[in-house]
Amino acid sequence: MIELKNVTKSYHQALAVKDLNLTVEDGEIMGLIGHNGAGKSTTLKMILGLIEPTSGQIEVMGRDMAKESVYVKQFVGYLPEESPLYANMTVTEYLMFFSEIYKLPKRKAVARIDDLLGSLKLPERDRLTGELSKGMKRKVTIARTLLHNPTLLILDEPNSGLDPLTSFFIINYLKSLREQGKTILLSAHNLFHVEHICDRVAILKDGELVVCDSMKAIQKSLGRRDYQVVFYADEKLDYEREDGNYVFRTTDISQVASVLERISENEWALVNLSVRESALEEIYVKLMMETEQQKEATS
Repeated sequence: MIELKNVTKSYHQALAVKDLNLTVEDGEIMGLIGHNGAGKSTTLKMILGLIEPTSGQIEVMGRDMAKESVYVKQFVGYLPEESPLYANMTVTEYLMFFSEIYKLPKRKAVARIDDLLGSLKLPERDRLTGELSKGMKRKVTIARTLLHNPTLLILDEPNSGLDPLTSFFIINYLKSLREQGKTILLSAHNLFHVEHICDRVAILKDGELVVCDSMKAIQKSLGRRDYQVVFYADEKLDYEREDGNYVFRTTDISQVASVLERISENEWALVNLSVRESALEEIYVKLMMETEQQKEATS
C-alpha cells in the first residue's frame, strides 16, 4: 500500500527525515511514534503529497507520488492533528459541504452521512459544530475523512486531547475500519493506544527509523518478561510479603521453576502465577535513552 525508499526531507540545513525506508501493508494499522520533532508529521505529509521529499521515492498503491499524487489522493482520507470546523455550520451542513467537494451525488452523500453519524454515535447532526464538545468535533472530522470511503487513512494524532471514553471509542472504531479492509497509518503520543491497536509499530528518532516491527517482535527483542509467583505458607520464609502472602518476582523462568518446585515439595498453597510483558511505553523510553547514549559515545 505504501512504500518509502531512502526518503530524506531537509529544511535548509536541518534534516527532518533521513534516509527513511518504510512499508505499510494492505489492510494493516501501522503506528508511527517518536518524540516531538522526530519527523512523524513530515513523513505523513510527504506520503500524502502535501510536501515533496528532498530525495528518495514514495509509492502509494503502486503509484509514484512524484508523478501521480492527484490520482492517488482520491483514495486517501487525511485527518490532521489540528482540524478546525466551520463553527456557523451544522454537522449535516458541514458534511454535505465536503461531500460536494468530493463530488458525491446528493442521495449517496445523505446516505453516507447517515451511516457515518450512526456508526460514530454522533446524534447532534443539527447542532452547530461550534457548539460541540472536543470529542464530538473530532468525530465530525473523522466522518469528514471517511465521506468518500477512502482505501487508505492517514491519521495524525486522532485521539489528541480527548477524554478516555471518547479515545476508547475511536480506537475501537478504527479497529472496525481495519475489519472493513481499510489500511491505516497513524501517528500518536498515546503509546497505550498504539500498543493495543497497531499491527506494527515504527519508531522514529531525529528523523531516522529506529525500529519497525510487530508489537510481539518488539517486546521479544527489546522488552523483558516479568514473572510473579504468589503463594501462602504458614511459616517464616525469606520472600517478600504482601497481604498475607509471599511474593516472588523475577525475569528468569528457571527461577520460577525452582520456586514452584519448592512450593510443591512443601505443600504450600499457590495463589497466583502471572507473566507480564514490557509495555510499549517502557520499551520506547529505554530505546530512546540507549540511542541517546550511543550518540553521545560516538560524538
